[in-house]
Amino acid sequence: MDNLNRPENMARINTPALAEQFIEEQIKALRAQIGNDKVLLALSGGVDSSVVAALLIKAVGKQLVCVHVNHGLLRKGEPEQVIKVFRDEMNANLIYVDAVDRFLDKLAGVSDPEQKRHIIGEEFIDVFAEEARKLDGVKFLGQGTIWPDILESEAGIKAHHNAGGLPEDIASRFELVEPVRILFKDEVREVGRALGLPSSMVDRQPFPGPGLGVRCPGAITRDRLEAVRESDAILREEFAKNGLEGKVWQYFTVVPDFKSTGVKDGKRTFNWPCIIRAINTTDVMEVTVEHLSADFIDHLVKRITTEVPGINRVLIDYTPKPPATVEYE
Repeated sequence: MDNLNRPENMARINTPALAEQFIEEQIKALRAQIGNDKVLLALSGGVDSSVVAALLIKAVGKQLVCVHVNHGLLRKGEPEQVIKVFRDEMNANLIYVDAVDRFLDKLAGVSDPEQKRHIIGEEFIDVFAEEARKLDGVKFLGQGTIWPDILESEAGIKAHHNAGGLPEDIASRFELVEPVRILFKDEVREVGRALGLPSSMVDRQPFPGPGLGVRCPGAITRDRLEAVRESDAILREEFAKNGLEGKVWQYFTVVPDFKSTGVKDGKRTFNWPCIIRAINTTDVMEVTVEHLSADFIDHLVKRITTEVPGINRVLIDYTPKPPATVEYE
């Protein structure tokens, strides 16, 4: 397949057979490109990087070096899932970096949303670059670039086809490997299924680059971040139990930086509210709200206020976009 363009007559990869055909073609192309050299990949656990990792493992095995950075802003169980799927089940050459304290220390006291995003992005690049400098003989850098990224790049909306903002001494060492660059997101998911990746990874909800950092508005504290993580886990569990998983585009919780009085076990509490947001969209330019049943909401309120330390209220955000945006920061 052409390195720069998506062939006009290329069929949409929407069946297992077409996905298998794509995988076979890419394995041949990857082996021809990489030869006996090594490939470095930042593996977040997201759809795109996970599919790229699985493709490269099939193509070159241990020549792939995956780096998974846990910055403390991932959802509950995600770092463990990355290790289980790739290191334990796929026998990948995986480097796990526990950088939780490093990130959260840098974010302490920072409340401005853009500054938070900048710190998270810059620190991730620093951590990844440090790991890259420890490795010898790595010629290639794997990236999960997909076709919409390229279209946005051509339109001047976003910059892509670089080494992810890495320092020049690192970026200049690598040749890019982008095996899913001509695919749309739904096609990437289809390929992921054919590669045997779990549904929880392939059908993963859209997740912001700064992770739970944007769902913990204001200065991030460890206890409030944990309240976001735990309430989000309950919400995802209940959506799955009630047949809503895959039917609602995105659903998550937010724990804002203010408190209100409440009562628990006959005693006064002064804790945070938890906001639930469930939305649908086709293009993210406009977003509609998923109206949850009263019984379901009552159940969520009971679980979250009972099981999540620091939460004494649950609020439902029924605001579409516009006037709201998807995320709070």
